[in-house]
Amino acid sequence: MTEEPRLSAQDLIDRLAPVLSSRVRIRAVAALLAGVGGAVFVGTLWWSEPGPLPGRTHLAFALFTVFCLTWATYGGWLLTRRVPLFAADRVIAAWIGLAASLATTAVVTVVAVQRGTGAGLALAVGGLLVAVALALAVRAHARRAALLRRMHELTGGEER
Repeated sequence: MTEEPRLSAQDLIDRLAPVLSSRVRIRAVAALLAGVGGAVFVGTLWWSEPGPLPGRTHLAFALFTVFCLTWATYGGWLLTRRVPLFAADRVIAAWIGLAASLATTAVVTVVAVQRGTGAGLALAVGGLLVAVALALAVRAHARRAALLRRMHELTGGEER
């Protein structure tokens, strides 16, 4: 009677590598479509605005277009991955969200101050968004660290 060869933890990980879970695939497609759709929408608004626009309006349109294209790039990158990500995708998404919330808060606060409406509400709402994004970034880093520790334990410290 022949016995099935035993697979090491690294062999199991390598066998799972080409498979992208449906949850990750759905997140990737959603990020890609939302990013492309948002970039087209914001770009069309920007292009179709009548008359000369103030500099801060150009800055805002450019910033939102960059954010949308960043999400589209992230979604495309995620769809092309064929290796275990160990939550790197979540860390990247958290940093994109944190950068977007910080930049948006800064732009909205500057606009509010320039209009003379005060920065209080802009800073309060922006601060809340930044706090949530920061909490998600911390959580994503902790999850990634836990997964990498677990992989290290399962592989006996072997390097990939």
